[in-house]
Order: sequence, then structure tokens, then C-alpha cells
Amino acid sequence: MPQTALETLIADGRTNAALAWVLIVAIAAIGVAESVTGGFLWATFSAALVALAVVPPLAFRSPYEMLPWEVLLLAGAPVLGMALGAEGLTGHVTSYLSVAAIALVLAVELQAFTSVRMTPSFAVVFVVVATMAAAGLWALLRWVADQTLGIPFAADHDAVMWEFVYSSAAGFGAGVIFELYFRRFVRPRRRVSDDDRLAEVDDA
Repeated sequence: MPQTALETLIADGRTNAALAWVLIVAIAAIGVAESVTGGFLWATFSAALVALAVVPPLAFRSPYEMLPWEVLLLAGAPVLGMALGAEGLTGHVTSYLSVAAIALVLAVELQAFTSVRMTPSFAVVFVVVATMAAAGLWALLRWVADQTLGIPFAADHDAVMWEFVYSSAAGFGAGVIFELYFRRFVRPRRRVSDDDRLAEVDDA
């Protein structure tokens, strides 16, 4: 990943924006359908992802200021896989790769819209740690749903521990993938420069 601000990963292109909005609408629709049919966990996951995805266009008041569609696709893979009946997209590894992608989104938005500043290397570490933390939170959420809503949480101690192993491996792997992807394959001219972004904020 180039040694520049993480917020430059927010794309400014019509093609990227179109693909990103298609994914957002699809994930939102699945979330609504799940909430209607009682799928509390998937509805919550979808809502959180959509909320994070729409922060850049709302903040910059432009529908073209979007996160990379590739990251959104990875983040939403379990939701899309569940809707399509693709079990391969809802397994442990894919699910935690999705969580890692969401952690990257969170890192980018913290850098862009708050006083938090991260180097790209620290962002990779943040992705790993956040993915592990999300595994614990997800296990807790499923247990609470089991206790309060009757949604089955049939996982023993060993199974939960293996989930933490999966989440750690997925977080580390995703961090390396993001580093290589954005360093080698994302063209700088497709990203919004810091000067352009500051000018837009000043004009607003």
C-alpha cells in the first residue's frame, strides 16, 4: 500500500460507484428480507455494512465518492452467499475475510472522517486485531440471541476457539492481501487526492 493517507482509497469513478451502489442495494434488500422473516443476525450484519458503505457519499455529498467495490464485495460475500444459497460463501474463512474487509473499511473511514491517523502498516495490524475482536463479539451476539430470542447457538467451547483461530488467520491473510492489492493494482488516478478532498470540504 503506498505510504499515503488511507482515505485515498475512497474511489472517485463512475464505474466503481455504479458497482458499489449495486452491491449496497442488494445487501440492503437482503437485510430487509431477513428482518421480515426473522433473520435477526443477518439483518443486523447487513444494516451495519450498508451504514458503513454510505458514509463517504454522505460525507462528501457525492454519489461517486465510494469505497472500492472489490472491498464491498468481499465484505458482503456471506450475505450474498446466504441469499444465493452458496454455502461456500458462508463458511468460517469467508465470513472472517468479510469481517476483515469491514475492519479495513472502518480504518479508512476513521482516517478520513476523524482525527485518528494510521500508517498503512498499522492499518494492517488494526485489521487483524479488529477481526479477532469481531469473532468474540459475534460469538457473544449469537449467545445473547439464543438466550433472548431462541435462535439456536449450538457451539461448544472447542468450536468457539476454532472460530478465533479462523478469524486470526483470515485477518492476517486479508491484511496482506489488502497491502498487495492497493500497492500494485489500484491506479492512483482513480482515487481522490487529499487536495481535492480538502477543497470539497472547504466548499461545503
